[in-house]
Amino acid sequence: MTAGTVDDPWQLRTPPGTSAYAMHRAGDELVCVVGSTTLRYQARVIDDLAAWLREQGDWVALGAADEQKPAADGTVEAWGRSESNPVGGWYGLRKGYRGRVGMYLPPLMEALGLAELTHDARNNRMRAV
Repeated sequence: MTAGTVDDPWQLRTPPGTSAYAMHRAGDELVCVVGSTTLRYQARVIDDLAAWLREQGDWVALGAADEQKPAADGTVEAWGRSESNPVGGWYGLRKGYRGRVGMYLPPLMEALGLAELTHDARNNRMRAV
């Protein structure tokens, strides 16, 4: 496994395996580079999401959605923007690109050994390990 630094980023694939992207940690941020787009998330999302998944105790739908679209209730995406999560709202830091927690964080969680993830064409789910 790579170090997850800017010089040695994690090389990941979306849950269906259709797109590749890189992610690395930069201080208190996770930087996700998808093609020419850069998304930024609070790095604490890793530990917070792992804890939330343990609380759920079963499979949870990912529900990935852009910031401008609503997230389905009970999904990882909805949790990542909920006022009831540990940061009281969005984990995404870049306005207009704060969504997609349910797309880009689960493969990292799986690579770090913190979660199990399905890899179907659609409607993927994850759970704590």
